[in-house]
Amino acid sequence: MNLSRPTNLGCFTPSSSASLFPGLDVDTKTKTGALRFEDTKERIQKLFKNVELSVSAYDTAWVAMVPSPNSLNKPLFPECINWVLDHQNPDGSWGILHDHQLVMKATLLSTLACVLTLKRWNIGHDHMSKALSFIKSNIASATDENQRSPVGFDIIFPGMIEYAKDLNLNLPLASMNVDALVQKKELELRSCCSNSEGGKAYLAYVSEGIGKLQDWDMVMQYQRKNGSLFSSPSTTAVAFMHRNDDGCFNYLRSILQKFHSSVPAIYPLDIYARLHMVDSLQKLGIDRHFKDEIRSVLDETYRCWMQGEENIFLDASTCAMAFRMLRVEGYDVSSDQLTQFSEDLFPNCLGGHLKDFGASLELFKASQIIIYPDEFILENINSWTSRFLNHGLSGGSVHSDRTERLVKQECVCMFGMGGPWGKLNRPNTGFNYISCLNFGHQDFLELAVEDFNTLQCIHRKELKELEKWVIENKLDKLKFARQKLAYCYFSAAATLTSPELCDARLSWAKNGVLTTVVDDFFDVGGSEEELVNLIQLVEKWDASGEAGYCSKEVEIIFLALHSTICEIGEKALPWQGRSVTRNVIDIWLALLESMRKEAEWLKNKVVPSLDEYMENGYVSFALGPIVLPTLYFVGPKLPEEIIGNCEYQKLFKLMSTSGRLLNDTRTFDRESSEGKLNALSLYLISAGGKLSKEEATEAMKGDVDRTRRELLRLVLQENSTIPRACKDLFWKMSCVVHLFYRKDDGFTSHELMNSAKALFELPMVLDELLNKRNTKEIS
Repeated sequence: MNLSRPTNLGCFTPSSSASLFPGLDVDTKTKTGALRFEDTKERIQKLFKNVELSVSAYDTAWVAMVPSPNSLNKPLFPECINWVLDHQNPDGSWGILHDHQLVMKATLLSTLACVLTLKRWNIGHDHMSKALSFIKSNIASATDENQRSPVGFDIIFPGMIEYAKDLNLNLPLASMNVDALVQKKELELRSCCSNSEGGKAYLAYVSEGIGKLQDWDMVMQYQRKNGSLFSSPSTTAVAFMHRNDDGCFNYLRSILQKFHSSVPAIYPLDIYARLHMVDSLQKLGIDRHFKDEIRSVLDETYRCWMQGEENIFLDASTCAMAFRMLRVEGYDVSSDQLTQFSEDLFPNCLGGHLKDFGASLELFKASQIIIYPDEFILENINSWTSRFLNHGLSGGSVHSDRTERLVKQECVCMFGMGGPWGKLNRPNTGFNYISCLNFGHQDFLELAVEDFNTLQCIHRKELKELEKWVIENKLDKLKFARQKLAYCYFSAAATLTSPELCDARLSWAKNGVLTTVVDDFFDVGGSEEELVNLIQLVEKWDASGEAGYCSKEVEIIFLALHSTICEIGEKALPWQGRSVTRNVIDIWLALLESMRKEAEWLKNKVVPSLDEYMENGYVSFALGPIVLPTLYFVGPKLPEEIIGNCEYQKLFKLMSTSGRLLNDTRTFDRESSEGKLNALSLYLISAGGKLSKEEATEAMKGDVDRTRRELLRLVLQENSTIPRACKDLFWKMSCVVHLFYRKDDGFTSHELMNSAKALFELPMVLDELLNKRNTKEIS
């Protein structure tokens, strides 16, 4: 837990080599851009070894107030006083300069703390005069409910005003302002139950605002092995002033030995900072450039987890992030370690930890990684964090637009756009880039923009190739078929981002287009004779035409299937070292047979049981021809014995089943109007009228969640015959389906079309992103 501070974003510059060097020829631009890319990578790699922590003016001021044990009239850390004197802002404040009113409360805290330090040691009178003018001009922010409050502000700031009186410091504040602040402090203290463990921890953390009235015996119960209170220099400094504890002294001295004349807001923060770096790289889609560094971070985090180090387990954000990232990467971590963050144990007073949306959001994300049926602690955490975050959004507790966007995006994405991990790498380009600005490091964004623009060039080239393929195969002549190339390639490009995965993206997209065409043919475009003819042609696999085509549409579809499957077989040969053409044909035959069965049910007005429908429906959902051939292009060789084994089939069935159920809840009204049965209508029939449509829909959503959890468990389990890169593809397709059906039928979504357009057409420019960040559009 720590006081929120504005982040120093630094000064960013465009990364496009063309815009940086307009006078250079193309080859020189390319070489220069490549050199810049590698230089940026190297700087980020160095960050993993030397985590940079921002200075906290607030915490430095409190450390500067600590008197020497030998003489109360002498500071123990005079170097901190010098830092305070040297780092006042031109406007009289202390802290990171920021012109956004929403962070004014944090600035007021830092400024008043520095004033108290100078008054305590009777130094820097001109500094104090300027600072008091700043406080007077901005004191209205202290009681403004629409501004963002650092954790504990309503106790700490009034407490510091009372301390100013003890120092005979006359603050230029109207009595009505002071009274309002004191009333808020009293209300905050009453709302926080000191008898609960959570309430005690919170009261201990805000010791700066309680001072002489604090129960210091209670506070010292929270002292950590490194001597600190909550790894907070300010809280530890106040505790040392009242208890003269050796552990507190050693902690403060060790920080000054490392940082010399100032301190960060939290120390140590190495584990959290490195995990946050990894998380930022993953959000930006550039983590593939740092595989060794990320593996090293996760190995070290796992070692600390297994040894029970308090730097992980005593901080909610760190513990939640470590659990999520370790489990996602296949490390064996138990959710039991998160029990301390269940609803009944985690601090729940209105003025306490729960104002920390960052910690709650991390816990929410961790709670999504449920892979076993008895992980009740994760369900508990998911329940209370969901309520808390939604309440904050609806009730106006989130006063930062950027924080609100982040919370909304994560709440939607966790089981929507990308599932509980590995969101589609680039579905919402602008948001992912802006959200990671909070990390505050220029190189991350610079590398991400350069990487995005490089991949965008590849995407454009591949999309042109696909457009040519559609025309060459005359698929554009099929009037009954939806033209969904952009959607199909969008899902491929957003999922398979590595440049070398060109064959995988093209296989995914082409088969996606063909499954759409065939689905439309079976639904509306073809007669019974044509459907039978198409299946027979695929069974015989003869492109000579001797078998005969009963229509021009059948000929176009079969020849497109034949040429595309043969092409995939040829391209897969060097990857697999064997022919996989027959496997791909069989995948397509299974789909065609399942679609024929559904057509027969509809024609003969057959009402299958729900189980019978789903046994056929997971195949007819048509993910097989998209995903299964793509597996041949994403990783190690897949021996023949793996194709068709139980694990392989279960991954496919779980992925397709969750997709089929989700699809059928979204298309129920349309299909019912067309006289078609689907899973939801059969669910209602099987319930015998005991369920409403809404109740049945909720029940099916539960089935979707359970199916996806089982799929995730299989993907993450270590003892597997299937390479992880291949298993990931099943999960990524599940994420694609949830993106497409998040609100409605994704094929008709303008939002998706805009995302696809951004992915293919709109290059990233650093200064434009930063300009947006400083406007209401993003901030």
